[in-house]
Amino acid sequence: VRLEESGGDLVQPGGSLRLSCEVSGSIRTIYDMAWYRRAPGKQRELVAGISDRGWPIYVDSMKGRFTISSDNNKNTVYLQMTTLKPEGTAVYLCSADVEAWSMPGRRTYWGQGTQVTVSS
Repeated sequence: VRLEESGGDLVQPGGSLRLSCEVSGSIRTIYDMAWYRRAPGKQRELVAGISDRGWPIYVDSMKGRFTISSDNNKNTVYLQMTTLKPEGTAVYLCSADVEAWSMPGRRTYWGQGTQVTVSS
């Protein structure tokens, strides 16, 4: 199972970005998916998550500015970010709870991350 994020970029404060994360490989079932971020000198933190039924959850500080969505046909989860702030500069990582055909049981897989830099 492989997760690949894309969409990270340099953006000015107040700008927007859309991140994507595609899950590929020997997938039997994808359960919950989520976006995390790791800012310089800080621990990884949850940004938003979405269940396999499409129910989203958000960290309070990002409610109203970030939107998580998924396309089950494409095994892809998205994070639409608006009104970005400099403190949003971080590596954004995708995670997915997956049951693979080759490895029974539900496991959490991670992508390598995509860099988002918010700066003027």
